[in-house]
Amino acid sequence: MAGVAAIIGGGVIGAGWVARFLLMGWDVRVHDPDPEAARKLAAVLDNARASLPGLLDVALPGEGRLSLHETLAEAVAGAEWIGESVPERLELKHRIYREIEAAADPGAIIGSSTSGFRPSQLQEGSARPGQILVTHPFNPVYLLPLVELVASPANPADVTDRAARILTGIGMHPLKVGAEIDGHIADRLLEAVWREALWLVRDGVATTEEIDDAIRYGFGLRWAQMGLFETYRVAGGEAGMRHFIAQFGPALSWPWTRLTDVPELDDALVERIASQSDAQSGARSIRDLERIRDHNLVAILRGLKGQNWGAGQLLKAQDERLRPEPGDLGRPIESLRRAVPLDWTDYNGHMTEARYLHAFGDATDRIMLLIGVDPAYLARGGSFFTAETHIRHIDEVLAGAMIRVETLVLEGRGKKMHLFHRMFAEEPGGDRLLATGEHMLIHVSLETRKACDPEPELAARLGAIAEAHARLPRPDGVGRSVGRK
Repeated sequence: MAGVAAIIGGGVIGAGWVARFLLMGWDVRVHDPDPEAARKLAAVLDNARASLPGLLDVALPGEGRLSLHETLAEAVAGAEWIGESVPERLELKHRIYREIEAAADPGAIIGSSTSGFRPSQLQEGSARPGQILVTHPFNPVYLLPLVELVASPANPADVTDRAARILTGIGMHPLKVGAEIDGHIADRLLEAVWREALWLVRDGVATTEEIDDAIRYGFGLRWAQMGLFETYRVAGGEAGMRHFIAQFGPALSWPWTRLTDVPELDDALVERIASQSDAQSGARSIRDLERIRDHNLVAILRGLKGQNWGAGQLLKAQDERLRPEPGDLGRPIESLRRAVPLDWTDYNGHMTEARYLHAFGDATDRIMLLIGVDPAYLARGGSFFTAETHIRHIDEVLAGAMIRVETLVLEGRGKKMHLFHRMFAEEPGGDRLLATGEHMLIHVSLETRKACDPEPELAARLGAIAEAHARLPRPDGVGRSVGRK
């Protein structure tokens, strides 16, 4: 359920929180004394609006209202969620919390983006320590779902649970860290890799680009979908994790790494790292690199979504939370409404031919679900197969555009289901017709793979919708074939 969020600090992480809450329908108030805050925030929002909607196969909620506030007190008054994303200085955070507590609702959740401080440290000197939690995200916050949710003994369980529900509601994965520890979980793992990488550069073993290639072309892709332990479990083969540990465990005592020692970040090492990084990435601006990163993350996450695995499983669950009810089935049925994702476009810059069919196929699947072709029905051995399809490509549509499909059931008797889809682009000046799709489907037995009658209850639902739609005007294009006017 959307509410009001206040974000204190509009830097990289704070702006990411703003984008995540705002695009998930929350009203967001921002306080940041930086005179450039509005410009920087607008740049992050542009990137988020171009990428986040493409992660989901349903439309996002209506965007919330964004407001920038001169004073912290004005921003936090009445807010349900207060996100603190100020610099990592404990005395500064303590001062900010005192200001928040003086103006905020006592029931508000105060979530800190700190990457290292423990919640008990943040709560020192607080009048209401139970409000303050660690909610540590990862950049870009509007795309990456992980939030390390860390509580102390001062936090009531219901506060932590409510924080988790809010984070889940905006499409994130709250990882409840069971104990307070400096750096939480993820940053401690990242620090270990970072230290070793610094030594590899310092000792002249590898360049920054070689280290990045080792990660992005190798184990980084494995980690993105299985993490560390499950990856190693698979590496153990049929014998599993025990075999892996028995085989590779002794290597942990070998002097492969220098993790027990930290290199001094002297001027020479800083210059070496900076110059190698400039050579590796300096030809592109930060904004270009952010867009490349965002497009790649969308593609990876959508790929995982297609497999219903890891972060992709989370996206599927968010689809279902945001999917609207079908409304009056006696009218043209809104069978699909979504943004055109980045990976649906081609060299012409518009949606590919295959994706028109993809969208119509998703619309057909929605109709099938509405009439009762659900997992239980499939398990009983019945389904529909498409026998014939005719698509008219009427106009083009670009990435990021909102599309809607309306469906008429032209026939629903016996083994046949005859559908007519119309796809529209939703635009401020009015809807624009993009394409039509006419599809004939035949009910089949999944056991014999041959045509058969549907179950009586499904047949009755389909027939009732077809009878109601028969009274509606027939849109242009019904019955058309290639070359005929």
